[in-house]
Amino acid sequence: MALPATRSVFTFGLAGLVALAPLSASTAPRVRDGVPTAEACAALGFAPPREDRRNRSGQMLSAPPPRPTVAIPPLPAPTVRQKSGAPSVQESVVVTGSRIAPQPGFTVSPRDTERYPNATPNPVRRTAEEPVSTFSIDVDTASYANVRRFLNDGARPPSDAVRVEELINYFDYGYAPPRRGQAPFAASVSLAPSPWSAEREILHIGLQGYELATSAQPPLNLVFLIDTSGSMWSEDRLPLAKKAMNVLIDQLGPEDRVAMVAYAGSAGAVLAPTEGTQKLMMRCALGALEAGGSTAGGAGLTLAYDLAAQNFDPEAVNRVILMTDGDFNVGVADPERMKDLVTEKRRSGVYLSVYGFGRGNYNDVMMQSLAQNGNGTAAYIDTLAEARRLFRDDLPASLFPIADDVKIQVEFNPATVAEYRLIGYETRLLNREDFNNDQVDAGEVGSGASVTALYEITPVGARPSSDPLRYQSRTSSPAGGDELAFLKVRYKAPGETESQMMSRPITRADRAASLPRAPEATRWAVAVAAFGQKLRDDPWVSERFGWDDIETLAQGARGQDVDGDRAEFITLVRAAQDGQVATSGR
Repeated sequence: MALPATRSVFTFGLAGLVALAPLSASTAPRVRDGVPTAEACAALGFAPPREDRRNRSGQMLSAPPPRPTVAIPPLPAPTVRQKSGAPSVQESVVVTGSRIAPQPGFTVSPRDTERYPNATPNPVRRTAEEPVSTFSIDVDTASYANVRRFLNDGARPPSDAVRVEELINYFDYGYAPPRRGQAPFAASVSLAPSPWSAEREILHIGLQGYELATSAQPPLNLVFLIDTSGSMWSEDRLPLAKKAMNVLIDQLGPEDRVAMVAYAGSAGAVLAPTEGTQKLMMRCALGALEAGGSTAGGAGLTLAYDLAAQNFDPEAVNRVILMTDGDFNVGVADPERMKDLVTEKRRSGVYLSVYGFGRGNYNDVMMQSLAQNGNGTAAYIDTLAEARRLFRDDLPASLFPIADDVKIQVEFNPATVAEYRLIGYETRLLNREDFNNDQVDAGEVGSGASVTALYEITPVGARPSSDPLRYQSRTSSPAGGDELAFLKVRYKAPGETESQMMSRPITRADRAASLPRAPEATRWAVAVAAFGQKLRDDPWVSERFGWDDIETLAQGARGQDVDGDRAEFITLVRAAQDGQVATSGR
């Protein structure tokens, strides 16, 4: 892989990273964009990757220059900051093929070493004993795209690969935005009968963030951290990552800056901070990348953060964007130490977003840990269409934060709600006291993003899941019998250290008489939740509520579906159903 021209490269030594002058308007080439042909890129100092260096007979013409190396300082020793009752990252791992038994009608390859957090579905909780539910919001969508990849390949996803909240939050629900001058979110609440459990109801909570005007969007200071290890060679990995990054490059403006770091065995800078107008330079840098070697992920992260810090702009979005399959196998690969690194850098104002690729060795545990502790998003890119959705259509929601450390707390009224169960968010649960503790990290919400959460509740008078305690005295609610629950949302403005709170009661007035009469957004969210729970064999969804019922519910809530996302979901429901039917002989 060749390096760019002298003005846009870095030199390395044992003393660390030394940056030369960034590529700016005064030093920029005259051609700012175009097709990254071999001739155009050679003029900018980039040679084609190894696979392109062949003559007409297929013989290699010359080997590419070696990638530069850098001495990486050791990461800090791990500091365990584990929430009570939560398993550590290292303990909560499921490897595909070791725990997930093959499902009827689907294939699960025992050679797979994909790793997923081991999250047991949330239990039903008695309101009289535990009236408060607290969790960090999650706007990640990695699980949906990953589940789609499994089903499109004719395989059943491992249970732990299915995070129901990420399936639900993949979709746009058209929630009403907040009014100008109010809190950064507007809350939408509805209640409808549960379609899979008699006498129970689904509480639907939606938060819609405001959209930053284009003129108000801050400039970007991005570092692309690109995994070029040998495991990234296939078309669904590095080649797809290059296409995805080119989509993002299309969106850059003149005030934005991008640098690039590649890592495989050792880490090296590929492109110095370059103005957003120099798109051809960026495309040529990407085109020169090739896969080969082992994966020094820790070294790459350290170098990328160093580069982001050297060009830190307090008025900009400072972010590292990691593109990898997560298969870190050289250097620092301990999830706890990596988590400590990204946590420290998050506090300095440099966030981390993680985009996963590939199959067979996809390390979802690492991806989730890095993104959650780096105040960034975690997504999985299985197709170029998904890349366009993430880096073109939904880019503001991914890159321009409107609120940090967003937490939700729901207090249920024991006079009206006997039991409740949070659907999903198993890896995002917080202690009750964490809600008011501004030192506890939570999720980030970007411009125009929405957050959706569902609870299944058992009204007082309905048959509960467990027997009441003999010696528990019945308590009455001071709020009376009209309130079902009280919703609180706590958040920080970007860059602030002190949180603010918004709240509203949830009452009988939010209840729909029947599921068909519930809002379209509620019906769609319930359909997606049923799909996810059924895929992971949750014990709370009745076997009598089948795939046909899910499809019928989804068909009735498709709405306009301009982008076709909901139609695609229905095809996934059918794919899941076909896998089940194939084994029953029907």
